[in-house]
Amino acid sequence: MYIETVPNRNSPPAILIREGWREGNKSHKRTLANITNWPAHKIAALRSLLRNETLVSPEEAFEVTQTLPHGHVEAVLGTIRKLGLDKILGAKRSRERDIVIAMIAGQLLHSSSKLSATRLLRTTTLGEELSVQDADENELYAAMDWLSERQESIEKKLASRHLKDGGIVLYDVTNSSYEGKTCPLAKYGHSKSGKGLPVISYGVITDEDGRPIAVSVYPGNTGDSSTVLEQTEKLRERFGLNRMVLVGDRGTLTQAQLDKMKDAQGIGWITALRSESLRRLVNEGCLQRSLFDNKNLAEIVSNEYPGERLVACFNPLLADERRSKREVLLSATEEKLEKLSKQVLRRKKKPLKASEIGLKAGKVHGLYKMGKHFILTIQDGLFQWKRNADTIRQEEQLDGIYVIRTSETKDRFTAEETVRRYKSLSHVEQTFRAMKGIDILVRPIRHRTLQRVPAHIFLCMLAYYVQWHMRRALAPILFEDHELPAARMLRDPVLSAEASDVAKIKKASRRTPDGFVVHSFSTLLYELSRRARFTCRMISDAAGPTLHQITKPTNLQAKALELLGLFP
Repeated sequence: MYIETVPNRNSPPAILIREGWREGNKSHKRTLANITNWPAHKIAALRSLLRNETLVSPEEAFEVTQTLPHGHVEAVLGTIRKLGLDKILGAKRSRERDIVIAMIAGQLLHSSSKLSATRLLRTTTLGEELSVQDADENELYAAMDWLSERQESIEKKLASRHLKDGGIVLYDVTNSSYEGKTCPLAKYGHSKSGKGLPVISYGVITDEDGRPIAVSVYPGNTGDSSTVLEQTEKLRERFGLNRMVLVGDRGTLTQAQLDKMKDAQGIGWITALRSESLRRLVNEGCLQRSLFDNKNLAEIVSNEYPGERLVACFNPLLADERRSKREVLLSATEEKLEKLSKQVLRRKKKPLKASEIGLKAGKVHGLYKMGKHFILTIQDGLFQWKRNADTIRQEEQLDGIYVIRTSETKDRFTAEETVRRYKSLSHVEQTFRAMKGIDILVRPIRHRTLQRVPAHIFLCMLAYYVQWHMRRALAPILFEDHELPAARMLRDPVLSAEASDVAKIKKASRRTPDGFVVHSFSTLLYELSRRARFTCRMISDAAGPTLHQITKPTNLQAKALELLGLFP
C-alpha cells in the first residue's frame, strides 16, 4: 500500500491510496481511496506511516520550557523603533542604549523601582528582545547617568523634528510630592497635589499638538513664572528658534515675565488675565456683559495693555458652574461660621477672647477660600457674621468671563485662533495627567541625587512621548475621541468641548463600530500581553537548539498591531 500523486493536465494532481501486487511478470495496482481533499499534514503523516517510519506526536517530541507575555512588549518596542527614538537616544547601538529603551518601555508596561524593573526584564520578553535580560539594578542606574549626559542632545533632536521657526510652543509647570529627606530638590512649596509634603517642580515644553519635547527640573520652592526666561533661552539658543509664540497660563506668563520678554526679539506670547485684572477692566468700562449679546467673544482695548490684543470670552456653561460652586462653598462656610457663633455664645463663664475667635474664623476662611465674601464682627465673647453682598455681586459680574491677551497681530491669529491656541494648553495638562497618573507614574520618585531625579523625570517624559503616539494610533479602539484633533480647529473656540457622535456611541455601547470592545490604554496593554511567546526544545535532545513560537493574535490584538503599523 502506498500513496501516489497522479498529475492532471488542467487540474490539481490527484492524490490516491493504492495497493500493488505482482502476478508472474506483470504488476497490478488498484485504487483504494482518493485523498486529494485531505490536508497536507495528514497526507504527510500517512505517507510516513506507510513507509514504516515511527510517528511521534508534538507533545511527545517537544516540551515547552518557558512562556512569557510578549504582545505588549511587541507593541511598545515596535513603536519606539518606528518612531526612531532608539536612534535619537544614540546613533549606535550600545548596552546603555538598550537598557534605557527597556526602562522607557518599562515605565509604560509596569512602572516600578529599578530592582523591580530588572525582574520585568525576565518575566516578559522585554529583556530578551533587547538582550539585556541579565542586567542588574546597578546597570540601570548607570544607564540613567548615560541618559542624563545626553539629555540636551536628545531634546535638541526632538525639537528639530517637531518645533518649527515661528511656530507655537506650549509650556507649563507642575510638581510632584516627594517622600524623603535627603533630596536637595525636594522643598516645601505650593504643592499641586495638596499632600503637605515637600515637592519637586518640573516644566515641560511641548509642540502645539502636545508632543513633549523637553523637561526641566527645579527645586520645589521655585515659582512657576521664574522658569520662563530660562525656557525662552533654551528655545532660542539650544533649539535655534529665531521666532516663536510661547503659550502659557496666567500663573506662568505673569506681567513681570512679559515685561522682560518684550525686550527680547522674536518671542511672541499668548496667555490670560488674572481675575484682579478683569475687575479693573470692568471698573474702567472696557469689559461689559453687553459685549456678548450677539457673540461669545469680542476684542477689547485697554490703555493698561498698549500694543496688545485682548480677546474677551463668555461661556454661559462655565458661568452657571461657577455660580453653583460659589453658592455651595458659601453655604458650607456659613455652616462652619454658624457653628463657631454657637460655640462663642455657649462660653458664658469664660468667654472666648477676640484673638481666639479670630484664629478659629481664619481656619474656616482658609478651608473654603470664601473669606472675602463675609463681613465678620469679632470682640471678646462676641462673634457675628453676614454675607458681603458687594463682593459677591462683583464676582458674579465675571462669572463665565475670561480674557486672552497676546502680542500677536490679527494677521497672524484671528480672535478665534488666539483662543484656540491658548486652550491648547490642555495638551500639556494631559502630559502631566499621564505622567502623574496610572499610566507612567512619575511618583513615587525613588531617587535622591541631583542627577538621578532629573534623569527619572526625563525618562518619564520620553515614555509619554511614546505613549502620545500610541494613543493617537490606537484611538479608534480606546475610550478617546479620535475625531477630536480635526474638530478642534472647527468647533466654537469658547464653548466647552463636546464629544463627537462616534465617541458618544463608543462610550455608551462600550464597543467600536467594528464590534471591538473599547479599552483604556492600560487595559489594552494587558490584552496585548496575553499574546505569549513559547520556548520549546526536543525532549530527546535537552542540550539541543530551542525554538520560539508566538501565539496567533486575537482579532483585537491584530487590530491594535495594525493600527500601530506593526502587523502586516
